[in-house]
Amino acid sequence: MIRREGKRPNKGGEKDRERGSSERERERSGSRSGLTMRPGPIVRNPHELYYLRMQRMREKTDKMEENKATRKLRVCVATCNRADYSKLAPIMFGIKANPDEFELEVVVLGSHLIDDYGNTFRMIEQDDFDIGSKLHTIVRGEDEAAMVESVGLALVKLPDVLHRLRPDILVVHGDRFDALALATAAALMNIRILHLEGGEVSGTIDDSIRHAISKLAHYHACCTRTAEQHLIAMCEDHTRILLAGCPSYDKLLAAHHRDDYMDIIRNWLGDNVKEHDYIVALQHPVTTDIKNSIKIYELMLDALISFNKKTLVLFPNIDAGSKEMVRVMRKKGVEQHPNFRAVKHVPFEQFIQLVCHAGAMIGNSSCGVREAGAFGTPVINLGSRQTGRETGENVLHVRDADTQNKIYHALDLQFGKRYPCSKIYGDGNAVPRILKFLQAIDLDEPLQKTFCFPPVKEWDISQDIDHILETQSALAVDLGGTNLRVAIVSMRGKIVKKYTQANPKTYETRIELILKMCTEAVIDAVHLNCRILGVGVSTGGRVNPQEGVILHSTKLIQEWSAVDIRTPISDALHLPVWVDNDGNCATLAEKKFGHGKGVENFVTIITGTGIGGGIIQHNELIHGSTFCAAELGHIMVSLDGPECMCGSRGCIEAYASGMALQKEAKRLHDEELLEVEGMVDLKKAESVSAIHLINAARLGNCKAEAILRTAGMALGVGIVNILHMVNPSLVILSGVLAAHYQAPVQQVIGQRALTSAQSIQVLTSNLEEPALLGAASMVLDYTTRRIY
Repeated sequence: MIRREGKRPNKGGEKDRERGSSERERERSGSRSGLTMRPGPIVRNPHELYYLRMQRMREKTDKMEENKATRKLRVCVATCNRADYSKLAPIMFGIKANPDEFELEVVVLGSHLIDDYGNTFRMIEQDDFDIGSKLHTIVRGEDEAAMVESVGLALVKLPDVLHRLRPDILVVHGDRFDALALATAAALMNIRILHLEGGEVSGTIDDSIRHAISKLAHYHACCTRTAEQHLIAMCEDHTRILLAGCPSYDKLLAAHHRDDYMDIIRNWLGDNVKEHDYIVALQHPVTTDIKNSIKIYELMLDALISFNKKTLVLFPNIDAGSKEMVRVMRKKGVEQHPNFRAVKHVPFEQFIQLVCHAGAMIGNSSCGVREAGAFGTPVINLGSRQTGRETGENVLHVRDADTQNKIYHALDLQFGKRYPCSKIYGDGNAVPRILKFLQAIDLDEPLQKTFCFPPVKEWDISQDIDHILETQSALAVDLGGTNLRVAIVSMRGKIVKKYTQANPKTYETRIELILKMCTEAVIDAVHLNCRILGVGVSTGGRVNPQEGVILHSTKLIQEWSAVDIRTPISDALHLPVWVDNDGNCATLAEKKFGHGKGVENFVTIITGTGIGGGIIQHNELIHGSTFCAAELGHIMVSLDGPECMCGSRGCIEAYASGMALQKEAKRLHDEELLEVEGMVDLKKAESVSAIHLINAARLGNCKAEAILRTAGMALGVGIVNILHMVNPSLVILSGVLAAHYQAPVQQVIGQRALTSAQSIQVLTSNLEEPALLGAASMVLDYTTRRIY
């Protein structure tokens, strides 16, 4: 170690410069020799420190550039089955042919390693590729659960392999569940992904898997212009999308004109087979419609047997349903049939020759709609597996392959024809494009994907929330004794628009008017920017809310018993409909918009033409076993009181309802005992009402005061009985007479209730339209998943 001197007085600038130069030389020498020179306490000139720092930075940058220039891109290619290897192999050969640029790692998993599917990993070894890892990831069972378990098993095993290989980029292909596991593992381990054949459409669960892999992938090599546009529409960055073409076309376009093709055909189908006089059949299960795909497979085999041509039948892939398809094949004796040759695997180079020179290809393999088009081979595509694929004119679709005769007819139309060669999926130059694309990947750019979303109009957040809350609305219908009312009610309880008509006297005209008013309101709701979630109906009488049926109506509404009100409204408007009686609806209105909001137990009393109400117990509305709970107006407070409209005597309604007070007012008027000084001349009034009785009492009419006192006492006693039965924490008086009755009722409770119930508060409702708001609350609470 070189020892440095401590700080000394500056006795000569020349000596200092000499010493500084000498020390810098020693530092550079120490740096080159690998020694670490620790700075001593010597204070350097700031300019010297700056230049020294810059020199070190230049050396570091040069070294990084040198490493970057000499570093190979480590590419991991993962192959899952015989089909994707035919697409990946050309790329693997291209990578292997450029050892100065790339380092290839090969991972094999899926059905490659299963004997029933030909142990196709051996063809990878025969192609002289070193397999870095073999992962047994298939859970046998060939059903939906086995596919899910296979994905899970792959996700368990892949992290160790990817961690050991540490690739710069992982190449995955297509739309198989194995590939989804690969993409998921790589994305979570921050490994860049190149996805082949993204953006295509095929009409089954493969679509969902393919698009999911595309969203996980960082780079895309697609085959067609349409697929490229699909990826861009999926918000993928267009600068990371390469329109390359299908890699398998590089091999098949270069190799399908082989001199020995007849030897290959005879090897697989026998010596007597001629060119264009045999069929290649390859049908896979459709995992979203397994039962139907097996039926189509059976019909296809029957049609092929009847068609009586030499046929090469390849086993289906390992998807759910393949086991059943193999059973169908063996049940029909295909493996022993003289016209058939059933095989698990054909090497891709030989398979190309068989497809190229076939009289027809039949099934639902992607090979039929992709590779076969390059040769002009006629294809019969069965079922929905390739729905949405771009195809050439060589493909005849039999999507609804429901009869043997239909498939046979398609074979008869296609067999032996030749079509113009199609290059929709490639021109034979995909691999050079993909290799160049790989070389251009900048490993220093951020790993995190960015999505190119289309521009959208920005809204103020608070305005958007308010807008949503205000436009979610209900259609409320209130059937009263006099009027029929319909209203559009917002989520906040605002009546946006109200419609009022006289309530017709007959059932037919009433239903007709309800539908007319509701239809008009629904049309208006569109222009008012209100989305109607459903219809709530409030009506007098006893109602079965579960069935939407009015069981028994009040005498004020004629022809309104045993009426199904839900069905005609729902059928006409195509909206859900809720129905309850007016008392319960008023109670629901209080629970959602009034004094009952947040109260677990309360009672609402409606004081109007009649007396009604509802009970909320533990936040739920009480209906009772026969839907007559909370008929509060018919609680008896006297054994020999006045007759009630229900047919009984002594009910609260017979004392305290608007009709009862009107009856007493008329009696006093007929006896000329109602009018007092200061009252309006009743002779000029249209009719005597309860309001006249109340005004007379306020002006000192002792007869009127006595009647109201009795009415208040009857209502108060009835409410005391309610308090003793259900013990609510709050009583809400609603209706036109509520304000008049509040003080008398509170007084009776203080005098007659048990001590524990005397503190219960009595409030008057501040809701202007409780029936309409309650009808609306049934809709709004249910459709927004709130319990009422």
